[in-house]
Amino acid sequence: MTSFTTAITGLIKGKVQGVCFRTEAQKKARNFSLTGWVRNTADGDVEVLVVGNKLAVEFMKVWLAKGPSAAIVETVEFVNCEDPGLEDFEVRD
Repeated sequence: MTSFTTAITGLIKGKVQGVCFRTEAQKKARNFSLTGWVRNTADGDVEVLVVGNKLAVEFMKVWLAKGPSAAIVETVEFVNCEDPGLEDFEVRD
């Protein structure tokens, strides 16, 4: 991992399921050339792993804190993690 690459995991809480959050997050991440994944949790939250250029990851964090227009994000938590070496940004079940 270079000094210009960062990896984070995050948990987004609120009205974030049933609002196309995962699909829109995937589109946004691909636009930013990020890798990782997004998935719903059993608790009704959305979990993400985002890897890429530090600035692009920061832009993605801002987007995740708002989400798509139908979402109501209440809280977000991000922590740094190791880069697992994924090649794309995928929606997981």
